[in-house]
Amino acid sequence: MTEALSLDVAGGEQDWDLRVWREVTESRVVDVVQPDVCYIGGLTRALRVAALAREAGLPCTPHAANQSLVLVFTLHLLSAIENRGPYVEFSVEPDEYYSWQTGMYEPRPEVVDGVLQVPDGSGWGIEISEAWLARAERRTSAV
Repeated sequence: MTEALSLDVAGGEQDWDLRVWREVTESRVVDVVQPDVCYIGGLTRALRVAALAREAGLPCTPHAANQSLVLVFTLHLLSAIENRGPYVEFSVEPDEYYSWQTGMYEPRPEVVDGVLQVPDGSGWGIEISEAWLARAERRTSAV
């Protein structure tokens, strides 16, 4: 399937069903698996996808579309798996593009010598900004 191309095919960023991931990894329809920690339903399920990929001999380069908390979660996921790919998806769009995430947390992950650093404080290694929370839009849903 991917043999027709001279570059690696990555995919799966919006897949959440572990049965689909099992099929994707066993049939090797991609060269690189890209689970998204938030789409898949959390770190434990993302670790399961990474394990399926490892069993199939595939690298895992998770999807992280922006610099919200998904980036923080992804960096921690990458630090916990053996089959991480050599890259990380790191959004470089200006703050105006994703204005809703501007100032969400500190410290922001930094690139040092070409490597994106994993936050190393307690918990996820970051603190959510009280000012960001105060100006965030709130919605309530009811059943």
